[in-house]
Amino acid sequence: MRKTLSVVAAIIENENREILCALRSPTMSIPNHWEFPGGKIQKGENPAQAIEREINEELKCTISAEKPFYKSHYDYETFSIDLTAIKCRLSSGFPETHEHSKLLWLKRENLDSLKWAPADIPAMERLVKEKQ
Repeated sequence: MRKTLSVVAAIIENENREILCALRSPTMSIPNHWEFPGGKIQKGENPAQAIEREINEELKCTISAEKPFYKSHYDYETFSIDLTAIKCRLSSGFPETHEHSKLLWLKRENLDSLKWAPADIPAMERLVKEKQ
Protein backbone atom coordinates (compact mmCIF):
# COMPACT_ATOMS: atom_id res chain seq x y z
CA MET A 1 0.00 0.00 0.00
CA ARG A 2 1.23 3.45 -0.92
CA LYS A 3 2.08 5.83 1.94
CA THR A 4 0.19 9.15 1.99
CA LEU A 5 1.93 12.20 3.44
CA SER A 6 0.02 15.23 4.71
CA VAL A 7 2.04 18.29 3.75
CA VAL A 8 1.70 22.07 3.77
CA ALA A 9 3.05 24.67 1.37
CA ALA A 10 3.45 28.40 1.94
CA ILE A 11 2.24 30.92 -0.61
CA ILE A 12 4.31 33.91 0.49
CA GLU A 13 3.84 37.16 -1.40
CA ASN A 14 6.20 40.12 -0.96
CA GLU A 15 5.48 43.86 -1.16
CA ASN A 16 6.16 43.76 -4.93
CA ARG A 17 3.37 41.17 -5.40
CA GLU A 18 5.92 38.43 -6.15
CA ILE A 19 5.53 34.85 -4.91
CA LEU A 20 8.34 32.91 -3.23
CA CYS A 21 9.41 29.78 -5.16
CA ALA A 22 11.96 27.23 -3.92
CA LEU A 23 14.10 24.89 -6.07
CA ARG A 24 14.42 21.39 -4.60
CA SER A 25 18.06 20.36 -4.32
CA PRO A 26 19.53 17.40 -6.25
CA THR A 27 19.59 15.36 -3.00
CA MET A 28 15.87 15.84 -2.22
CA SER A 29 13.08 13.65 -3.55
CA ILE A 30 11.68 15.12 -6.79
CA PRO A 31 15.04 16.85 -7.36
CA ASN A 32 15.53 20.03 -9.38
CA HIS A 33 11.83 20.91 -9.41
CA TRP A 34 10.32 24.10 -8.07
CA GLU A 35 7.85 24.12 -5.19
CA PHE A 36 6.18 26.35 -2.68
CA PRO A 37 8.26 25.82 0.48
CA GLY A 38 6.82 23.78 3.32
CA GLY A 39 6.85 20.24 4.62
CA LYS A 40 5.13 17.48 6.55
CA ILE A 41 2.45 18.08 9.15
CA GLN A 42 3.58 16.52 12.42
CA LYS A 43 1.30 14.69 14.84
CA GLY A 44 -0.72 17.16 16.91
CA GLU A 45 -0.23 20.08 14.50
CA ASN A 46 -2.84 21.81 12.42
CA PRO A 47 -1.81 23.03 8.94
CA ALA A 48 -1.21 26.63 10.11
CA GLN A 49 1.08 25.50 12.93
CA ALA A 50 2.92 23.14 10.59
CA ILE A 51 3.62 25.76 7.91
CA GLU A 52 4.85 28.33 10.43
CA ARG A 53 7.21 25.74 11.97
CA GLU A 54 8.43 24.39 8.62
CA ILE A 55 9.25 27.84 7.20
CA ASN A 56 11.09 28.79 10.37
CA GLU A 57 13.14 25.56 10.16
CA GLU A 58 13.73 25.58 6.39
CA LEU A 59 14.09 29.26 5.56
CA LYS A 60 15.08 30.78 8.94
CA CYS A 61 12.36 33.44 8.88
CA THR A 62 8.99 33.89 10.54
CA ILE A 63 5.65 33.84 8.76
CA SER A 64 2.01 34.09 9.79
CA ALA A 65 -0.42 31.67 8.19
CA GLU A 66 -3.35 33.76 6.97
CA LYS A 67 -5.82 31.54 5.08
CA PRO A 68 -6.00 28.20 3.28
CA PHE A 69 -5.57 28.69 -0.47
CA TYR A 70 -5.81 25.29 -2.16
CA LYS A 71 -6.02 21.61 -1.25
CA SER A 72 -5.02 18.82 -3.60
CA HIS A 73 -3.98 15.18 -3.75
CA TYR A 74 -1.21 13.80 -5.92
CA ASP A 75 -0.06 10.21 -6.45
CA TYR A 76 3.65 9.86 -7.14
CA GLU A 77 5.04 6.46 -8.13
CA THR A 78 5.94 5.35 -4.60
CA PHE A 79 3.93 7.68 -2.31
CA SER A 80 1.01 10.10 -2.28
CA ILE A 81 0.67 13.65 -1.03
CA ASP A 82 -2.30 15.48 0.47
CA LEU A 83 -1.20 19.10 0.01
CA THR A 84 -2.64 22.13 1.74
CA ALA A 85 -1.33 25.40 0.30
CA ILE A 86 -1.72 28.34 2.69
CA LYS A 87 -1.41 32.04 1.98
CA CYS A 88 1.12 33.45 4.42
CA ARG A 89 2.63 36.79 5.36
CA LEU A 90 6.32 37.28 6.12
CA SER A 91 6.50 38.50 9.74
CA SER A 92 10.22 38.81 10.38
CA GLY A 93 13.53 37.98 8.77
CA PHE A 94 14.12 37.19 5.14
CA PRO A 95 13.98 33.68 3.58
CA GLU A 96 17.39 32.01 3.19
CA THR A 97 18.26 28.77 1.41
CA HIS A 98 19.35 25.92 3.66
CA GLU A 99 17.74 22.82 2.17
CA HIS A 100 16.80 24.16 -1.26
CA SER A 101 19.22 24.96 -4.10
CA LYS A 102 17.71 28.36 -4.80
CA LEU A 103 14.91 30.76 -3.84
CA LEU A 104 13.24 33.03 -6.36
CA TRP A 105 10.55 35.72 -6.16
CA LEU A 106 8.33 35.69 -9.27
CA LYS A 107 5.28 37.56 -10.47
CA ARG A 108 2.16 35.39 -10.82
CA GLU A 109 2.18 35.62 -14.59
CA ASN A 110 5.68 34.10 -14.70
CA LEU A 111 5.14 31.18 -12.32
CA ASP A 112 4.37 28.74 -15.12
CA SER A 113 7.81 29.33 -16.65
CA LEU A 114 9.37 27.05 -14.00
CA LYS A 115 9.53 23.24 -13.88
CA TRP A 116 7.24 22.55 -10.90
CA ALA A 117 6.97 19.48 -8.68
CA PRO A 118 3.76 17.81 -9.89
CA ALA A 119 1.94 18.17 -6.55
CA ASP A 120 2.45 21.96 -6.62
CA ILE A 121 1.17 22.50 -10.17
CA PRO A 122 -2.56 22.91 -9.31
CA ALA A 123 -1.82 25.60 -6.69
CA MET A 124 0.58 27.36 -9.09
CA GLU A 125 -2.02 27.34 -11.88
CA ARG A 126 -4.67 28.75 -9.55
CA LEU A 127 -2.28 31.53 -8.47
CA VAL A 128 -1.58 32.45 -12.11
CA LYS A 129 -5.34 32.75 -12.76
CA GLU A 130 -6.12 34.60 -9.52
CA LYS A 131 -6.94 38.29 -9.75
CA GLN A 132 -4.25 40.42 -8.21
